[in-house]
Amino acid sequence: MARWLGLYKFPQVSYASSVVSLSDKTQFPSFLRIIPNDQSWSHGVALVLQYFSWTWVAIVAQDDDFGNQASFLLSEELKKAGICREFLMNIPNSNFHQKSQQIVQAMGTLSAKVIVVILNSFSFSLMLKGLSGRDVTGKIWIRRNIDENDIALSCPNLSQTLAISRQKGKIPGFSEFLDHLQVDGTPENDYIKAFWEKIFNCKWPTRGIPCLGNSTELEGSQFCTGKEHLQGHTIPLLTSDTLSETYGVYTAVYSVAHALQDLSSCEVGEGPFGNGMCADIWDLQPWQLLYYIKKVRFWIHHGKEVVFDVNGDSSTVYDILNGQETPPNSFSLVNIGVVDIRSSLGKELTINESSIIWRGGQSQAPLSVCSESCLPGFSQIPRQGWPHCCFDCIPCPMGYIAKNRDMEHCEKCPEDQYSNSHRNHCVSKTEVFLGYEEPIGMALTCAALAFSLFTVFILGVFVRHQGSPIVRSNNAVLSYILLISLALCFLSSLLFLGHPTTVTCLLRQTTFGTLFTVAISSILSKTLTVVFAFQATRPGSTMRKWLRPGVFYSVVFILSSIQVILCAIWLGSFPPFLDADTHSQPEYIILECNEGSFVAFYCVLGYIAILALGSFTVAFLARNLPDSFNEAKFITFSMLVFCSVWISFLSTYQSTKGKATVAVEVFSILTSSAGLLGCIFIPKCYTILFRANGHTHEWLKRPPSGSQKVHLHILPSATSSSSCSAGRRPIKGKISVMIKNSKRLGSG
Repeated sequence: MARWLGLYKFPQVSYASSVVSLSDKTQFPSFLRIIPNDQSWSHGVALVLQYFSWTWVAIVAQDDDFGNQASFLLSEELKKAGICREFLMNIPNSNFHQKSQQIVQAMGTLSAKVIVVILNSFSFSLMLKGLSGRDVTGKIWIRRNIDENDIALSCPNLSQTLAISRQKGKIPGFSEFLDHLQVDGTPENDYIKAFWEKIFNCKWPTRGIPCLGNSTELEGSQFCTGKEHLQGHTIPLLTSDTLSETYGVYTAVYSVAHALQDLSSCEVGEGPFGNGMCADIWDLQPWQLLYYIKKVRFWIHHGKEVVFDVNGDSSTVYDILNGQETPPNSFSLVNIGVVDIRSSLGKELTINESSIIWRGGQSQAPLSVCSESCLPGFSQIPRQGWPHCCFDCIPCPMGYIAKNRDMEHCEKCPEDQYSNSHRNHCVSKTEVFLGYEEPIGMALTCAALAFSLFTVFILGVFVRHQGSPIVRSNNAVLSYILLISLALCFLSSLLFLGHPTTVTCLLRQTTFGTLFTVAISSILSKTLTVVFAFQATRPGSTMRKWLRPGVFYSVVFILSSIQVILCAIWLGSFPPFLDADTHSQPEYIILECNEGSFVAFYCVLGYIAILALGSFTVAFLARNLPDSFNEAKFITFSMLVFCSVWISFLSTYQSTKGKATVAVEVFSILTSSAGLLGCIFIPKCYTILFRANGHTHEWLKRPPSGSQKVHLHILPSATSSSSCSAGRRPIKGKISVMIKNSKRLGSG
């Protein structure tokens, strides 16, 4: 009808049709309605489901144009709202009883607690009748329109009913109209006669039957006289809660009445014609009335506005009704809220939860979810092959949190924070470093100071006895340089302890590298002194010119300058900087110095290693030179200790993080420095301090204990006469030979 009437622009104002396709003004240009369409209703249902956190629902709809369109729109709205549908069942009106078994089976396996019903009351009652004997008391039925006389409302196995129904209202003057209603006033209205029979339980006499006849049609009932009065009668079927469609008719008629009134009071310039001319009410065309109906705007009771939008739709306000049991064994509908689709976002839904009574005396709404809610600290993992509402909960990994329930992904904590044990909020990390007050830091500090003081003490002993042969023979100045550099090496380890700063980061590796280079260079110079001194004692040796002290001081200066240049290049290109390690230990921020360029760092260490290896090689080759003051053996052992410590350091340095790395490096500095100090200088100090005569020239020239002096007399023999006769002088005298620990001399 809407299609046909639209061809001639005959206006239609519907009071009950909600099919969305009728909003298409291209196909239905003259169709208007005073109720919302199914799109609005579907959106209202989605809002209610979201409010109660019902994310797992089922849909049962009629298998016709109305049910199919409404179920499709509802499915789309649920998808937008993130609500999952367990199943959709379309029930045909023709063979409903044949489908009853399928419905029973589906309800038996249904896990959703909420079922959205797009059925009329008759079909809904038939469905519940088919479910008799099945326990469906845990279900929540959401329907479109419902009234207190709905048969399905008081069904014994019905758990809970919510209705999202178009707003109802009182029709002014309707009660007075009923009170004064007379059949004689409208004899042509057969509907009033049928209504009369139902209210007063009487029958109108059939035409042709005498009034006083005894026909069997009149047995058990009385005739309607038309003199009955409705005053004083309570008519449940005619309350404002049951006359929803009647109220729609009332509003539709008034919209046409207001359009006619606007037409009759039209002024020039406001009419439907191109020049603004008004229409003639006595010669009215359908399209002219349609023009005025589209522009209707009026208010009815309690301030409700009636106005048509560009699609010809009107009100988008729904009442939310809750079916509640009222003693004795009766049910009533209670208005618990309003859905206004046209309101601003966030204000579309208003619900008074205190007015809701859930079956079983529950104070909170039952849950209808596929999976239980994930607590804070857990994230959702979708189940394979299931809708997104079905998921498993897994705890967030370290460093990630889930503040709220049902979070799809865990959030990563900032770099300066870590996740607590419950993984539901981030906690600030504590800044840590190898401080002086820590046990290991205190131990390393005490060791560094003690070794440094001990080195200064040895330096004082050497200065005190600088005239002794044992000091002079080992190049006293090189010994002083070595001792001073070792003392500073011990103190340089303190740069690695405490709160790191930009200055300490720049200084500690370069200072350590330079001081160790000076120390190793001094040791190499001392070793070369021994070698050159031995070579210079040979007759005709040219090594004497290299035994000048300035040569060995120059070696120390040149070798140390190379290391200084390497450190300068390091600081000028990629210098060390203060850094924070936030990954090694989840609960802490480890303040440390980043070396900047690891290539430069290993170049500095590599240069020290080359010098140490060179010193070790030279000392090892010179260890057996026959010199009473030869310290090559001590240097060899000291360099062996030095190289062992730093080879162990390189492997350990790569496998440690944070404070342990600093502790390993400080320990390596102290150990290697102590090895050099102990192996080279402690034996000399022992000789100087505890053997008073042990470092004099006389003691050094004394033969070792246990040796014997043997005098060999060489006399001319008979066999030597030839030599004498040859004019050569015979050898006379004696040669003293010391044979250590020799108790028996060989004969001859």
